[in-house]
Amino acid sequence: FDPFISVNRAWELSRSVRRALSLNKMLETSDFVTLHVLLSQDTRGIIGKEALSKMKKGAILLNFSRAEIVDEEAVIESLNNGHLGLYVTDFPTANSLKCPRIMSIPHLGASTKEAEDNCALMIVEQVQDFLMNGNIVNSVNFPNCSMERNGTMRLIVANKNVPNMVGQITAVLASANLNILEMVNKSKGDLAYNILDFEGDFSESLPRALEAIDGVKFVRVL
Repeated sequence: FDPFISVNRAWELSRSVRRALSLNKMLETSDFVTLHVLLSQDTRGIIGKEALSKMKKGAILLNFSRAEIVDEEAVIESLNNGHLGLYVTDFPTANSLKCPRIMSIPHLGASTKEAEDNCALMIVEQVQDFLMNGNIVNSVNFPNCSMERNGTMRLIVANKNVPNMVGQITAVLASANLNILEMVNKSKGDLAYNILDFEGDFSESLPRALEAIDGVKFVRVL
């Protein structure tokens, strides 16, 4: 169950994976429930008394996300009354270590051999995609912004996230008689990032004209 699954992530799933239409439906039909979500106001304590009561008797709960996703007191109560079969977590606490039906293991995070290999490969692919195509994924201070290439030339413009920046950028392009084939604009905090694809060539003066706009951080031609 994932209400926010991306198209790319969905393509990576095995055909044998069946999507549950709701969290309750997934809890009611699963022998094993494993959690892989970020901690937020929406997910804090999402597995509590109500959710545990909907799980199958004897089901096993595995939490390798964050400790606060699960209400530990509710889990211990469910284990003691025989409803929940086992709780496996890598966030051990003083209370969980006392419970014989809680399997506590060290918090490995991304320290497994497989995760180290996957992270190294992911970093190389994302840096390569940025250098060659200007696409940004998983940046700390820039928005996620990516687009398949469409055309012979690509322009990247990063700017302050203030009103009328896109209008000024497109006005410069229009004055150069350039027709935008496709464009994407994303923002994060006080930064905005634009990817624009064209047919044809740019004059050498175009990047300088864009850089002269107040608020433009940098321009790249790819």
